[in-house]
Amino acid sequence: MNNCYVAIGLVNPKSPTNIGGVMRAAGCYKADAVFYSGERANRAMRFQTDTKDVVQRIALTAVDDLLECIPADADVVCVELVEGAISLPQFNHPANAFYVFGPEDGTIPQEIVDRAHSVVYVPTIGCMNLAATVNVLLYDRCAKLGFSADGDELIRQSRDTNNRVKVR
Repeated sequence: MNNCYVAIGLVNPKSPTNIGGVMRAAGCYKADAVFYSGERANRAMRFQTDTKDVVQRIALTAVDDLLECIPADADVVCVELVEGAISLPQFNHPANAFYVFGPEDGTIPQEIVDRAHSVVYVPTIGCMNLAATVNVLLYDRCAKLGFSADGDELIRQSRDTNNRVKVR
């Protein structure tokens, strides 16, 4: 996944818990940036729940319009339960992607969906919350495009300080 660009766009996220979970996913799966629109997140940011302090490494930027921050060479991929969308297992991720996610209590605006190169859904019974959906999407991207780190060294760097269990 070298020389790839991955950004996440959040449409009016509902809560700081969602944003904290998204930031943690962005850090785990090496996203480059997270953008969000709407006022709800700004009001709630003092309660932010980015437990791994990913915001120190990955930009979290408030924007008025997500369409204005899409890089020219990135494909827009909307992730939403909408009719006509592509099932995630069948989806081929672009190298440079701007993934857009709707709020838990709403949907991605039609003008963003119209701009999308692809619209993808995660095939579940019922819907997942925002942070869970971001995690699944980014994991799928890493699994399909190749994650650069693997093995015991990655485990030692990534695990919680209270975890010293080994497979024997």
